[in-house]
Amino acid sequence: MKALDILKEQKLAQLREQYPSMPEYAIKKPKYTDKTANGLTKCIIDYLILNGCQAERINTTGRVIDERKHVTNVVGITKVIGSMKYIPTTGTKGSADISATIKGRSVKIEVKIGKDRQSDHQKRYQEMIERAGGVYIIAKDFQGFYDWFKEFTSTV
Repeated sequence: MKALDILKEQKLAQLREQYPSMPEYAIKKPKYTDKTANGLTKCIIDYLILNGCQAERINTTGRVIDERKHVTNVVGITKVIGSMKYIPTTGTKGSADISATIKGRSVKIEVKIGKDRQSDHQKRYQEMIERAGGVYIIAKDFQGFYDWFKEFTSTV
């Protein structure tokens, strides 16, 4: 059985347990994909939580502040004045996409899809985590993560 199918079955079992009076046909079947970064991130976080681990997504993007205003001049023409500005993150540059605790171990998971590669900041972050005794992995697809998880949890 493939890892994505196992995840779907686990999520469906959790939904059945969560909603015991719901008829089977009314329970929405879970859908997962590991073809996009967001999809793979969701797969990993849900799988970890379903298997008794702690996991959360780390957002390291900044945010946009909209300082534009709509004003109407004396002739009745509406214009937009002002601008939007970007505020960079206050988080650590290069932070992993997912922070998790698996069997008491700190694990950072970087999600990479296709030709995406680690930046220099991400490489330095990985070195920091490993030097501190944490575990850092790069997940490229859910099957690879699933295989790593099974091996990791059998040795910890």
